[in-house]
Amino acid sequence: MLSLQSIRAGYGALKVLHEISLFVDEGELVALVGANGAGKSTLLKVISGQIKPSSGRILFDEEIELTGIPAHEVVQLGVIQVPEGRQLFPNMSIYENLLVGGNNVRARKKREERLKRVYDLFPIIKTRKYQMASTLSGGEQQMLAIARGLMANPKLLLLDEPSLGLAPLIVEELFRVVKDLNQQGLTVLLVEQNVRLSLTISVRAYVIENGRITMDGPSAQLIQEEKVKKAFLGL
Repeated sequence: MLSLQSIRAGYGALKVLHEISLFVDEGELVALVGANGAGKSTLLKVISGQIKPSSGRILFDEEIELTGIPAHEVVQLGVIQVPEGRQLFPNMSIYENLLVGGNNVRARKKREERLKRVYDLFPIIKTRKYQMASTLSGGEQQMLAIARGLMANPKLLLLDEPSLGLAPLIVEELFRVVKDLNQQGLTVLLVEQNVRLSLTISVRAYVIENGRITMDGPSAQLIQEEKVKKAFLGL
């Protein structure tokens, strides 16, 4: 479903990503793990069209060229990013945030169906749908951010640090939802600092360090690697 080939990107003179190549097959849950500042979020911004790579190619659905396409066109193709830090509309209600998420052409005709789906996934969103987003707790805001992404009817969901700043019990619940969504057929690329949980729920994973992929393989295998244990798991 997604193929990155020798991607280089950064911010002006600052080079962040160096020859990044990875793939995500349809129906997979793939994790991209690494320390803060390794380039994880930058890579998602490249995929979602927020940053144009200086070289390399991005292919979606085998033949659609994503390289350099504006972000709004990437959304129309079904590549949806749930950004780091939630980035909700704080002075809009939960319901209004959801409607914004479902406003692209692909999603509009399925708006009511998607609303029912996210309400089933996150019942608290339904009971508080007219509450301002700014009044929610951190965990509730992250639920809303994921729900807003799902409203866009994604083919590929990009999750950027969904556990950031949240209590462990909330994180476990969110990861359970992500795993369930994947098992129901949604393709997910998960970017996370929480390496243990990411490798637990994903099928395959890539380790990124200083803008380069240094390891990749089945998640169950990577979690047993000594380098991963020492660098990320504290073992």
